[in-house]
Amino acid sequence: MSVPLPAETSTDDIGTRLKLVRQIFGLTQRELARRAGVTNGAISLIEQNRVSPSISSLKKILDGIPLTLADFFTLDFSPSDEVFFTAAELTEIAYQPEMSMRLVGRKAKGRALGMLRETYQPGADTGDTMLRHEGEECGIIVSGSLTVTVGVQERVLNPGDAYYFRSDIPHRFRNQGEEPCVLISANSPPTF
Repeated sequence: MSVPLPAETSTDDIGTRLKLVRQIFGLTQRELARRAGVTNGAISLIEQNRVSPSISSLKKILDGIPLTLADFFTLDFSPSDEVFFTAAELTEIAYQPEMSMRLVGRKAKGRALGMLRETYQPGADTGDTMLRHEGEECGIIVSGSLTVTVGVQERVLNPGDAYYFRSDIPHRFRNQGEEPCVLISANSPPTF
């Protein structure tokens, strides 16, 4: 859930900061109160800046998230990384006319996942040499068909069909159909 910070809002006060943290973690006032063992009214009064909690009271509330006092006061609410991407902002990494691999979030810091929108034109093939790398990968066919070979197994996948395998097993992708194949894939750790 994205919680935009209005321009006139200051995160210097505890109430505003608590409300933003609660929303970021997807908690209602009632749920946070239940987890922390305090009343819903106490959370509401703090968020409205009508009362200022003691350090021990604030720690008790934050234990319900869970979040440390240090993290609570140092959490940066300014946008630091892009979260949303238009189709035009996906980075092309295939560089072959018969294939397109468009990467989501290329500039994301510490990326642990690679996600691609792949398009294979009729006759496209990842090559005679089977691919092999560390990690796992999966994908789901959106349109068209794709022949996927993993080790000694091979199957033609159609819209809605999917695959999931360890990437250290030799694998290959081929579009032997008559129309483009579009799929959404992910690999972890990111190999692109």
